[in-house]
Amino acid sequence: MPDVLAENLSDKNVMGSDGTELGIVYNITMDLKSGELHDLLVDPHEDTPTRSVSYDRDEGGRFRIPVGHVQAVKDYIVVER
Repeated sequence: MPDVLAENLSDKNVMGSDGTELGIVYNITMDLKSGELHDLLVDPHEDTPTRSVSYDRDEGGRFRIPVGHVQAVKDYIVVER
């Protein structure tokens, strides 16, 4: 993932590299000691085809997308699919 401040990721829309809109960033998990980011928690849009998305989900139904899957951060966060 390119160097980006975590605060610039909040409330951004997330799109798969195949063009599928996945949802919006809800939160980011990290290691508090090292500051290393782990996962983007993405709240899926109502019309997101969740069955075709292979990412793990948390107890709230949000996608857990490892930050290593982030390909670009601009208007959207683009993640590997």
